[in-house]
Amino acid sequence: MLPSVFVSRIIPDAGLDRVKAACAADIWPDDMPPAYDVLVQRVRGKDGLLCTLNDRIDAALMDAAGGQLKVISQMAVGYDNIDVNAARERGIQIGNTPGVLTDATADLAFALLLAAARRIVEGVEYIKTGQWKTWLPKVLLGGDLSGATLGIVGLGRIGKAVARRASGFDMRILAHSPRCTPEAAAQVNAELTSLERLLHESDYVTLHVPLNVQTRHLINRETLALMKPSAILVNTTRGPVVDQRALYDALRAGVIAGAALDVTDPEPLPADDPILQLPNVIIVPHIGSASQRTRDRMATMAAENLIAGVNGQPLPNPVWT
Repeated sequence: MLPSVFVSRIIPDAGLDRVKAACAADIWPDDMPPAYDVLVQRVRGKDGLLCTLNDRIDAALMDAAGGQLKVISQMAVGYDNIDVNAARERGIQIGNTPGVLTDATADLAFALLLAAARRIVEGVEYIKTGQWKTWLPKVLLGGDLSGATLGIVGLGRIGKAVARRASGFDMRILAHSPRCTPEAAAQVNAELTSLERLLHESDYVTLHVPLNVQTRHLINRETLALMKPSAILVNTTRGPVVDQRALYDALRAGVIAGAALDVTDPEPLPADDPILQLPNVIIVPHIGSASQRTRDRMATMAAENLIAGVNGQPLPNPVWT
């Protein structure tokens, strides 16, 4: 008999076909994720769960699934939606998809940086609203990247990939990353420094930290006030790393010049959220990993973790070993 699993979203065929071939798979068919109570019902009696960041995976859900639940496979790098301690206590393995989305996310972070610096979205709207009458010397002036200072908060895989891209633009790179050594930072032409100095000196600040107790609202009214009035903030990590109300107020008051966000708090962002009315913010719908190659590989890794786990084997990409 094939192991029984629940897949909470329709993932790319590169992974889903593997799951179907190796497991008796119950697959959630809708675009919207299952509500928590529905997820609890669908996971009952299952040997494995393949989930996404949209799913709350807590101790109650694990207990509802039953003692036969062997593995939770997350199709993402982060896993702040999963109660890791509860899973460990119950002997449930957790897998994720690290490394594979590094370049795609770094590409998007740099794309947002460029778009915000050069006011690309504002330029598009300028044309669409019929304002483009002639070439004007002082309209839509943006910032230069060459020679500017980029502050990278979190010099892990993605932060280092952004630093390599910034070097190609001849940017000066400051980094705040407590677990990184000066030698590792130097390999990507970055200088380690305090968060305060980074915020004070950077023309652009990009966030690449996990969401945890220490990083929740790391960017708040006080830290935003340390930034240059001409600075731009980029966030492609997790929405709650930024106090979004404080960011709205800072953008509206000119405390900083602009922001570009791939993640928000909450997600999805309601269409009537006031931050969407500001001209100096770019927001895209959490598409950091949204390249075909990257999502195919993420789906494959999630499937491989799931299949290994339900068969009692070590996960190829475990959250812990």
